[in-house]
Amino acid sequence: MFSAGANPFDPTKFTEMFTSMDPTKFFDFSSMKGFDKSALLAAQQKNMEALVTAQKAAAAGYQDLFEKQVAIFQETMKAAQAQIAELAKAEPGADAASKQAELTSKAFERAVANAQELADAAGRANAEAYEIVRARIDASVEELKGSTR
Repeated sequence: MFSAGANPFDPTKFTEMFTSMDPTKFFDFSSMKGFDKSALLAAQQKNMEALVTAQKAAAAGYQDLFEKQVAIFQETMKAAQAQIAELAKAEPGADAASKQAELTSKAFERAVANAQELADAAGRANAEAYEIVRARIDASVEELKGSTR
């Protein structure tokens, strides 16, 4: 199919490779005695359902994360406007510099807290999706053990 020096990304050769295969032969278990094809298909159905559920959980978690990011951005913009207004009122000099340092420190602390909140939200979204898939893998292994007895 592919020869030395040939382009492995040649679409014609790539298409030939797939048209020359019979995918039904990959799933021909007729020669295997005691193999339950319907159990395999049921297990694969459960696997797909678990993946869909995990995807939905992750999507919901990331939707929540996005909403938090928007809220944080809006809060940050309001705080920045308030700080600019407060600095504009301050008299120039040491008092203004100390006020600016205080506002900068508070803004930095809030930014760190926001970053932690977003990281926690992302971690929760990933953990929930992971647990769904992990539980299905565990169940699948048990089903496989049960089918070989």
